[in-house]
Amino acid sequence: MILLQISGLAKSVYYYTLSKIDKDDKNKEIIDKIKEIFINNKERYGYRRITLELRNQGYNVNHKKVYRIMVKLGLKPLKRNKRKYSSYKGTIGKIADNLIERDFNADKPNQKWYTDVTEFNLRGEKCYLSPILDGYNGEVISYNTSKSPNLEQINDMLNKAFDKNNNLEGLIFHSDQGWQYQHQSYQQRLKNNGIKQSMSRKGNSMDNGMMENFFGILKTEMFYDQEDDYKTLDDLIKAIDDYIYYYNYDRIKVKLKGLSPVNYRLQSSN
Repeated sequence: MILLQISGLAKSVYYYTLSKIDKDDKNKEIIDKIKEIFINNKERYGYRRITLELRNQGYNVNHKKVYRIMVKLGLKPLKRNKRKYSSYKGTIGKIADNLIERDFNADKPNQKWYTDVTEFNLRGEKCYLSPILDGYNGEVISYNTSKSPNLEQINDMLNKAFDKNNNLEGLIFHSDQGWQYQHQSYQQRLKNNGIKQSMSRKGNSMDNGMMENFFGILKTEMFYDQEDDYKTLDDLIKAIDDYIYYYNYDRIKVKLKGLSPVNYRLQSSN
């Protein structure tokens, strides 16, 4: 108690702190698991996802405990940084109606798809990612990464998506008003496959909010403030490939009951 007198610390504070230390000694296994999950996912998970992953591994832990431990350990997930690329170049072709109206979710696979193009600027060198997301589970159906945002990139993305999915009759395919999606050949390909084209309103990026959210997550978790990790543009493209595989197969989502997009689709189909 002499130390308390010297420090001026109240008894209640001392005993509360002591109880917390003892409590965390008992939670050593949980603490080690939290650290492991956080590190294995490259600092991408906050306390909600870590809580779900703990439960997936058989640890029934309250999210408040996980939050408290993460704060104590200084485990902070990467913060999102918003930088927007737009392929809009005015009206150069046919503009489609907005059939989505921000109702992004779908009841089954291949009911609603979303697409857009985003730019990565690596010390002045640029590459462009063009993916398709399924509104059912957020899965990346197909994608193309190119050093130039051209129509060949879009066609390759469509080829991969159509090869994987034979019957797309009635599918709603949503995008912004980028020049690629106004192009006659793009629109004709959708029509030939029985797909209904949908477009965001001009200047309303949140009309394509599912893509905005995906790009924000992707760049936060593998690009922003990590540019020095990539020596060349090819290194970055390889990292994008690796991340999309991780996103589809390993990265769990709260809204998907703690499952990854692919695992959620597979479980739902059983």
